[in-house]
Amino acid sequence: MRENDIKRELKVSLSQAVWFTVLLFPLIVMKVNVSGGKAAVQFRWPYFPVVFVAAFVLSLVWRRALLWTETRGEKAVSDTLGFKVSSVFAPYFAKKSFRTGFLVFAGLLIVAYPFLLGMYHTNIMITALIYVILALGLNIVVGLGGLLNLGYAAFFAVGAYTYGLLWKYAGPAFVSAGVNTGWLFWIALPLAGAISIVFGILLSLPVLRLRGDYLAIITLAFGEIVRMVLQNSGPITGGATGISLIPRPWLLNMKLPPRQAATYIYYIVVVLVILTVFVVRRLEDSRVGRALEAMREDEIACQAMGIDLVRNKLVTFALGAFWAGIAGVVLAAQTTYINPDSFTLWESIMILMAVVIGGQGSIPGTIVGALLLKLLPEYFRALAQYRMLIYGIAMIVIIIFKPDGLIPRNRKKYTLQDKSSSAPEVKA
Repeated sequence: MRENDIKRELKVSLSQAVWFTVLLFPLIVMKVNVSGGKAAVQFRWPYFPVVFVAAFVLSLVWRRALLWTETRGEKAVSDTLGFKVSSVFAPYFAKKSFRTGFLVFAGLLIVAYPFLLGMYHTNIMITALIYVILALGLNIVVGLGGLLNLGYAAFFAVGAYTYGLLWKYAGPAFVSAGVNTGWLFWIALPLAGAISIVFGILLSLPVLRLRGDYLAIITLAFGEIVRMVLQNSGPITGGATGISLIPRPWLLNMKLPPRQAATYIYYIVVVLVILTVFVVRRLEDSRVGRALEAMREDEIACQAMGIDLVRNKLVTFALGAFWAGIAGVVLAAQTTYINPDSFTLWESIMILMAVVIGGQGSIPGTIVGALLLKLLPEYFRALAQYRMLIYGIAMIVIIIFKPDGLIPRNRKKYTLQDKSSSAPEVKA
């Protein structure tokens, strides 16, 4: 029986390789060269066996992977790879001294990062950490609340343009009064969070009774409306030209050169990431977090238990929008230039992909997903033209083989024990 299964899989993979090679023959093997106004077809025959073998191997591996996915649920927890890996490291992390040493080492590495790798890598890490904040904010909406938001970049734009407009209209007054314009960053940071909360509430009002695809369409439209308003309000927002020369934050009334300013912004965004993780972690264990999870699982049952869905959705969108606004201010301070093209639908999709790939509702998974999606394209620029293809393949593979994400959320489990059976029997 085992031999027959292997033969059948080889036969299916062989047939799929033949069809795949035939379909891709005009694209891979045939190449049209135009020279002197004449077109000539060049046949690249060495590519033919390469495509055939690659299709055969990938088909066979894919079928074996699908079979593994179907049967892995039948394995005992102790036989899984994750349990074996965790069992190796668990004894070390059980020791307080090891945990303390690990945290100290990680903290020193984070502090020394800008001095070890230079300004280029520091700016890349700042961008990645900004997306970590965005992903953690969207994780509140999608991971905890279960509300699909495809217009999250709109709140990102609100935060960035809050700082940009504050600089455009209040900056000259600061300069004429002799006040350092770097203080505008610290004014814009809480102000952008508050304004983003207002926009989050305004978005949630018309979608209180929507869910699923309808909610996604409305939020997508909201994101595009915000971008188009920014682009077509030239006299106010600068239109497609955007706003430039946005000041970076100053340290102790001192204007820092670009390298030191990048290091300073890096430390600011690290503190914001830690604060975001702390708030989201506390939110998970709060009554609000439990209510959001109940709403995600079943809105009808949630409402039947007496939970106010209207307030829940308002809180969800408001909290998610707050962190997007904060991240927008940091982005404007880092790049010193913003325009509407920085807040397209693709940005919302990127943030959503970070949450899905990392693991919905999982804080470590969301952080890993955001770092992967922002750092890998920067360090593999040779494959930049294949980025969309790689993202698509990664999404398909993760959804099929890891539907819970790379690091799924470790939800708390409660077990009830019947103490009556262990109680001593009373004899008459």
